[in-house]
Amino acid sequence: MASADSPFELAIVGAGPRGICVLERLSANAAELLGERGLRVHLIDPFPPGPGRVWRYDQSPLLRMNSMPEDVTMFTDETVKMAGPVWPGPSLSEWAARVRDGKLDVDVAADLHDELNSLDSTSFPTRRLQSAYLDWVYRYVLAGLPAGIEVVEHRARAVDVSGDGPQDVWLEGDPRPLRVDAVLLTVGHLDAVPDERENELVRFAAEHDLAYYPAGYTADVDYSAVRPGETVLVRGFGLAFVDLMLLLTEGRGGRFEELSGGALRYHPSGAEPVLHVGSRRGVPYHAKTGYRLRGKPLQLPRFFDSYAIKKLLDQPGQLNFYDDVWPHMAKEIAWGYYTELFTGHPERVRLDFAVFADAFADIPWDTEEMRTLIDRAVPSEVDKLDLRRLDRPLAGERFESAEVFGKHLREYIEGDLARRADVEFSADLGAFMALLSVVGQFPSLVATGRLDARSQLSDVDGWWFGFFSYFASGPPPRRLQELLALQEAGVVSFLGEEMRVATEDGCFVGSSASYPGTVEASTLIEARLPEPSVRRVSDELLRAMRDAGALAEETVADLVSGAKLPSGRIHTRVADSRLVDGAGNPHRSRFAVGPHTSARSPGAFTRPRTNALPFRQNDAVAREILGLSS
Repeated sequence: MASADSPFELAIVGAGPRGICVLERLSANAAELLGERGLRVHLIDPFPPGPGRVWRYDQSPLLRMNSMPEDVTMFTDETVKMAGPVWPGPSLSEWAARVRDGKLDVDVAADLHDELNSLDSTSFPTRRLQSAYLDWVYRYVLAGLPAGIEVVEHRARAVDVSGDGPQDVWLEGDPRPLRVDAVLLTVGHLDAVPDERENELVRFAAEHDLAYYPAGYTADVDYSAVRPGETVLVRGFGLAFVDLMLLLTEGRGGRFEELSGGALRYHPSGAEPVLHVGSRRGVPYHAKTGYRLRGKPLQLPRFFDSYAIKKLLDQPGQLNFYDDVWPHMAKEIAWGYYTELFTGHPERVRLDFAVFADAFADIPWDTEEMRTLIDRAVPSEVDKLDLRRLDRPLAGERFESAEVFGKHLREYIEGDLARRADVEFSADLGAFMALLSVVGQFPSLVATGRLDARSQLSDVDGWWFGFFSYFASGPPPRRLQELLALQEAGVVSFLGEEMRVATEDGCFVGSSASYPGTVEASTLIEARLPEPSVRRVSDELLRAMRDAGALAEETVADLVSGAKLPSGRIHTRVADSRLVDGAGNPHRSRFAVGPHTSARSPGAFTRPRTNALPFRQNDAVAREILGLSS
């Protein structure tokens, strides 16, 4: 840091998509807030700026996004409710089309040319192609920087931040700190050392010559020690499992053959293990839809908006998620679903939409009166939204054997694929859009601290975000087709819901609530990301700041008992993203944004024209930082 006449110095630790989006917002707001002083931004990341770690080009070409290119953008639009100006830019789909048409001069890697040329708006791109887009976005932002803003790249890892006034950012291998005026941590998912139960499994594996892989980011884990033909228990049936499945099958030389009718046949290489997969729900995440809305534009938010949240906050005492909040959220999801059903498929309902909408608005969710209305208006059971069944499709079902259960789950997955491919069920997309709206509104309620602490930690951080991922953030349909082919080939077996793992007789023993019997295995893999935990965080920078009291784990106060319960997340002041230290004080010049902060924001990029929460947060934190420079 230098004199008041020199540039304001900002360190952004993490130069992936979130860091680049904040850089763009700094640039967009500079004319209003920066003044004459100037700004020097230090981008600190050992991975390439733009893609960062998760979206770097250097990863398996088998790994794909779970979003279509028309649903991916790094740029704001007029729907984003923010103080700063809108600076539009192309979505991934628009970028690819402009590159193909020669309207953008982009040097795309040779092995991406075929994919780029065949990409359409509803494809599911490889992560490598997304890496190329993010690299271009970074260079585009750099090229558009106004006079007075300079960017300095540091391809290094930050290992500590210290200082009471000026901030010293220590980089790995450098004996001298980088002195700056402010620091922004753009943290993604927090890597963590194993928890107590995982450590027990690590010790058991070591004692009995087994292999145990704790929770981690699949693309960064070395699974080469998993032997061909080995029986492997896999706990987790979400996106991490999908990546693992591909890396241990097609990634080992197997291949999928296209059959008539769209099915696949898997031809093993002989190098595959045998994966027995289960989870709490016992089913994979729902496939992404392959269609667009057919009905009238959705009016969102409608039942879970700022007015509804204010009414909740006017109630005395703490709020319970399931009793007080979820009915409004569920009604919003149902509103999106039934709006699309009635206006996109009027031949499948018995009431005029206006009549239904008026009655729907006046009736509380999940009441006998609401069920009566829906029964009267929607004759077919397949057209009714059953959120409980949707959440736990295997609940209460028991099967006599693994074979019978496997047949049932195949039929369930085939049904999901058919429904997500058939525009006749576009009401599912209406529910998905309403889910996005709910996610965007929810942080304003969390920020008030009025949710019951235990309800927030178990119901919100646990169930709600898990349900959102399961319903709205599933894999491309092709991945579930591949799963069925692998099961048919005997490479994957379905273990069921409420998966349990015991350690008996020198091996891992898997079982579930779905059918009797057990599976003995020599390897256990946790196919999931670690739960957020400041206490167990493995990143050297975050550990150093935590140990110095400069960074704290968020706690949620139980207003009844007075107890403070840890959430695992980095404690920030939601209103302005300032880091809160161990003494509970927000720091004037330290900030953090990301999914594992108190704001609980989703990923860095998002769908266009959805007033996306990350974009609003990026603009707000950029303006806070620029406000310090004057």
